[in-house]
Amino acid sequence: MEEISAALARRIALAAQGFGRPRRAEASAVGTRQLRSAVERLGVLQLDSVNVFERSHYLPLFARLGPYDKALLDRLTFTARSPFIEYWAHQASLVPVTDWPLWRWRQEAYRERGTEPDSWAAQHPEMLDLLRRELATQGPLTAGAVEHDAAGRTGPWWGWSDVKIGLETLLLQGEVVAAGRTNFQRTYDLVERRVPAELLATEVPRADAIRALVLISVRALGIGTLRDVADYFRLLQADAKRALVELVAVGLVAPVRVRGWGPPAFLDVDARRPRRTEAMALLSPFDPVVWERERALRMFGFHYRIEIYTPAPKRVFGYYTLPLLQDEALVGRIDLKTDRQAGVLRVQSAWREHADADGAGGTGAGAGARAGAHSVDLERLVAHLREIATWQGVGEVEVVGRGDLSADLAGALGVRATTG
Repeated sequence: MEEISAALARRIALAAQGFGRPRRAEASAVGTRQLRSAVERLGVLQLDSVNVFERSHYLPLFARLGPYDKALLDRLTFTARSPFIEYWAHQASLVPVTDWPLWRWRQEAYRERGTEPDSWAAQHPEMLDLLRRELATQGPLTAGAVEHDAAGRTGPWWGWSDVKIGLETLLLQGEVVAAGRTNFQRTYDLVERRVPAELLATEVPRADAIRALVLISVRALGIGTLRDVADYFRLLQADAKRALVELVAVGLVAPVRVRGWGPPAFLDVDARRPRRTEAMALLSPFDPVVWERERALRMFGFHYRIEIYTPAPKRVFGYYTLPLLQDEALVGRIDLKTDRQAGVLRVQSAWREHADADGAGGTGAGAGARAGAHSVDLERLVAHLREIATWQGVGEVEVVGRGDLSADLAGALGVRATTG
């Protein structure tokens, strides 16, 4: 079995994710073709409703491609003839519509669960029938448009009404799809109106579908442990393990040892092995590079937690802190907010990361620019932040004086750090 260094594993992973290639300097240089190719490379684009700096699904493409017109991505992903469709792949996500048959087994599992006597679906068949009729005659519709009971019922799903629960149930079961989003609210429609008939008619056995999803995962990751691979599409590890054994047997995946990792790893046999990686990007919390927190810790030495739900006095780094990728290391974290009313991109906190022995990532202690702290290339970071500000349509970058990187960052920007 081949043994590789942790540094090479990082470079393989970042290359597989689309880093290390030249980024476009102008938004007009990135078109639909580049956006589509990038999403297809990832295999999945996670959605999230938080909008402090920017909605999360826009960020992975900016990190890899540079500035682009967000309206292009909206038209590519949220229209009737989109090559992508929303499903619960890695949480709520956009996936290629051509992969729809690979999710049939998961939809069938949700339908089977819905037949259990204590399930919501089994207890509300009339509501499901009503929703089918409403969508058939009037769809596509938002949950609000189809809501018949203004008061609703405070159910177990975040207080959603029965209409919302019913629509989400039908979505999970594959009868209904998200036909788009308006102000980030789903619009629902019948699946036969949005998924081509030939895909609806395609039957893929469960084991074959899982093997195909595992191969997509390995190619997107470049290299990963069983846990990494299974998490990409939220598969059971037992299922992913069987698929990996089969993929190794046919020569599409190779088992390898990565020094310092512990668990065995699996390598895409066609993965690029760059000697170096050039990158400067702030990553969404839901970027595949960091969304599996144990992988981020193992690969980069980066202990990462989102503090959105942490009470403000207990937050360590900030409300919506983004990991800073510099070349092949996560060298810091920055809490960003786009204040469009004031016309500024606000750095609410900025922190250096403390390097591990192999120079990978850090502990996140944020105790100052001490020995062992990563060297942050301030010139490149400033250029990146100004690029982000332009992309966001704001004119200035403002720095709040919180975090051990904030003073140096403010100085490099030529601004005075504020007190927040």
